[in-house]
Amino acid sequence: MVVVPDPLFNTYVGRIGELSIKHRLPSIAGQSGFAGAGGLIAYGPSITDNWRRSATYVDRILKGTKPGDLPVERPTRFELIVNKKTARAIGLSLPASILARADEVIE
Repeated sequence: MVVVPDPLFNTYVGRIGELSIKHRLPSIAGQSGFAGAGGLIAYGPSITDNWRRSATYVDRILKGTKPGDLPVERPTRFELIVNKKTARAIGLSLPASILARADEVIE
């Protein structure tokens, strides 16, 4: 199951995680909190890195740069978070290569 980024889904991320375990559905979402709420995998832009990068924009605006003159940037750092507890609960064994690449593994 792929959980798309949406304010409604973000509100019910915990419930979605519970239901994915109950119905034994492997699930992935783009927000990091999803894996912590019971989802199997979260893969998406690093929220922490995005906040840090936005601070440089605020700094430049406060120093006089017009917001319209600033370039549009895409995220540069992505995080992979894997929930092994959920994997066990749904009877799924995760490949070692996925666990090795993960930025965080929830036991």
